[in-house]
Amino acid sequence: MRGKREKYSNENLILAGIVAVAILIVGVVGYFIYHNIVNKIEEQGIIEDVGEAEDEEEYESASTQIGKSVEEMQNQTENINKEENVNNTSKNTTNTTNSTTNKNNTTTKTNTIKQNTSVTKSAENTVANTNKEEKHIEQKEEKIEFSAPVKGEVIKEFAKESLVFSETLQEWVTHNGVDIKADKTSVVTACAKGTVYAIKNDPRYGLTVIINHDNGYQSVYSNLLTSEFVVEGETVEKGQTIGTVGNTASFEISDESHLHFEILQNNEYLDPTIYMQFE
Repeated sequence: MRGKREKYSNENLILAGIVAVAILIVGVVGYFIYHNIVNKIEEQGIIEDVGEAEDEEEYESASTQIGKSVEEMQNQTENINKEENVNNTSKNTTNTTNSTTNKNNTTTKTNTIKQNTSVTKSAENTVANTNKEEKHIEQKEEKIEFSAPVKGEVIKEFAKESLVFSETLQEWVTHNGVDIKADKTSVVTACAKGTVYAIKNDPRYGLTVIINHDNGYQSVYSNLLTSEFVVEGETVEKGQTIGTVGNTASFEISDESHLHFEILQNNEYLDPTIYMQFE
């Protein structure tokens, strides 16, 4: 009986040892399995972290490249805009320069035309003045034949630059014409062809008729009694009756009955005895 118990006890111990060994083996195996699993999980996590890091680096690199591309495009756009602005400015400057040049050319042409016009006008004026002077010279050269307005003795001579004694004024005075002795109502005629410029009552020389002739000549007939034979503006011929001798000259009323007669050319008094004979 005791031998059976010992045998059974030994078997239990062996069995317990086997179980313990099995549990130990299972534990060791489980530990290795768990350790492998943990290692794999950690490795997978590291790989994922590395992948994420690599993804982040690629994203940052891509972002950087995209940013650089955007900046480069902006820079290129700005450069293009700057070049266009420069080109536009250059074009505007060129246009302004061309416009200014065209204006200057136009102004120069206008001034040249004006100068040429002025020169032409000056030349025309010179020619016109020359023609006038030539005509004036020709007119001067055309001598007018004068005839005495009345026949008689010259009782007071021409004295523009000297003095003659006035019986009426009782003093020495200048005398711009000649006094021709003639009876009252003697006929007075035009000394040359002309136009009656004026008929007036002169305060010194009385009733007066003035006739304009060619070449700037003018004849004056004073101390008249009548002048109804002509009117102002009338054209008269040489020898045509224009009035009669009177005594209307207040400055010469004390003198003998006479015609006071004057000749002028271009408003300058001339000596009538040079141009005609009175006796």
